[in-house]
Amino acid sequence: QGEFLVEISGTTVTITCPFEEDDGIQWALSGRTEGTTERKLIIRDHDSTPANLSCSLGGRRRQLYLNARVCANCEELDALTVAGIISADLLITLGVLILVYYCSRGRKGRASAAGDGRPRGQKMQRPPPVPNPDYEPIRKGQREVYAGLASRGL
Repeated sequence: QGEFLVEISGTTVTITCPFEEDDGIQWALSGRTEGTTERKLIIRDHDSTPANLSCSLGGRRRQLYLNARVCANCEELDALTVAGIISADLLITLGVLILVYYCSRGRKGRASAAGDGRPRGQKMQRPPPVPNPDYEPIRKGQREVYAGLASRGL
């Protein structure tokens, strides 16, 4: 026993019954019997609503829940076209990266020469910051100042 084959093109849905015989197949779409007795059922202008399908031949019956999303304005693309689009995008991106690299490489030396006009001698070092007297370390002999800060039991 095979599986249903579902093909979607635009708003047309073609369903192939898994039975091997070509004639005598009865299709039922959402409870009502279809007029075709062929192995393939073609639903034109499908509106994307879910449907219960079944095909039967003699005493055998197969069922399918069809939840196919279709659109009238969609274009079908083959794998070669998609691969071409992705490759072209990567090549264009690589070209822009190379262009930016070579344009910015030439400006590297000129940017520092245009500085602020100060002489570029020995770098001036800043003196160390003045220590804040509130955060001085405790020196020997001054521990009694901080002795009153011990926690008190309540």
